[in-house]
Amino acid sequence: MSPLFGRRAGLRWLHLLLGGALLMPYFLVGTVIVGLYRPDTDVFTSPTAQLTAFACALPMAAVTALLPLARPLSASAARALCGLPPDRPLAEGPARTGQARIRSAAWFTLHLGLGGILGGATLALVPFAGGLMVLPFFTAVRDSPVFRLPAALDGPWAPVLAPVAGLAMLLALAGCATAAGAVLARRAPVLLGPTPDDRLAAAERRAADLAVRNRLARELHDSVGHALSAVTLQAGAARRVLDSDPAFVREALTAIEATTRRTVGELDAVLGLLREGEDQGYDEDGPHRPTLDALDGLLAHCGIPVECVKRGDPGSIPPAVSREAYRIVQEGLSNALRHGGSGTRADLRITADAGGVEITMDSPLPGRRAVTRPGGGRGLRGIAERAALLGGTADWGPDADGVWRLAVRLPPHRPGQEHR
Repeated sequence: MSPLFGRRAGLRWLHLLLGGALLMPYFLVGTVIVGLYRPDTDVFTSPTAQLTAFACALPMAAVTALLPLARPLSASAARALCGLPPDRPLAEGPARTGQARIRSAAWFTLHLGLGGILGGATLALVPFAGGLMVLPFFTAVRDSPVFRLPAALDGPWAPVLAPVAGLAMLLALAGCATAAGAVLARRAPVLLGPTPDDRLAAAERRAADLAVRNRLARELHDSVGHALSAVTLQAGAARRVLDSDPAFVREALTAIEATTRRTVGELDAVLGLLREGEDQGYDEDGPHRPTLDALDGLLAHCGIPVECVKRGDPGSIPPAVSREAYRIVQEGLSNALRHGGSGTRADLRITADAGGVEITMDSPLPGRRAVTRPGGGRGLRGIAERAALLGGTADWGPDADGVWRLAVRLPPHRPGQEHR
């Protein structure tokens, strides 16, 4: 009896009764329409008039189901009550396209139609079947005009068969409800499932979320990774000369303090972007990210000697390009620091002109070969991604002079934006 009276069958039956309840306003409007054209007919006692009102109610329900919000409401009820298979998801948002609205209207009409039939049958048959089942035991029920049998059936065997007939009615009603619930469960993924446009929109949202995560990961990698490399190198150098050169140790500790303070501020800004992104989306042009104007502070505490030559006016480039250029320089210094050790140095050249920003960084190759660790490359990939997002280029590798060279070229503005 579980398929007829189990939990899933009960939930589907409740879903059908909900559809019948939703049909009632449309049915009442249908009775008004029938009463206007057939004023001499009692709509509530005439089966023909009731069927006509039912037929008028369904088109009205279908029209109202064309509203965009009808789909998420129907999907929520179907997901909770229909016992759908987990591998057949339903659409999440409102129906925006014509195809999605037509599918939602078809589902809403099917739900209300089956629900109206089963709801009416439940209200009529359940009390009648209950009365038949207790007919042999209560004289008041036998004498009631509702259960008075025709003369041809009013025999001595009628009270004996009445409970069987009542039970058969309940079983038939349960079977019809189970069949109708199964029809709705099979049709729900088809009519309320995502359309091709919905799948495309979901894929675009996933791609946008992944791009946000990648941007935040680059920010954390460049900011925190550079700070950790600089602090590690400075702390190691201070440890080696702790007893012999206290002045150098004090200078190293000062640099560590400045580096960590700056990095904590940058980390807080990135985490702020992440918190804001939960509600408003990630703003890659946020005002808290450092630009090339803050480059002097970065070079002063990066942990290695850097000879920097600036040509043009880096402050004249757009803030979005300047922020990415700062991160590229920071990651280039991190690579030199991480792979070159305390004996390395870097030569940095930044040229800003009408053609964009060109960044070139050279560091000695032998030291890099001495301490290069396997499994790296995320920083260089991050540099390439930053340059590509701006429509620029990034190249790196050893040259003929035994120098590891990083060369990045950024356009004066991002693709699709006017130069500011």
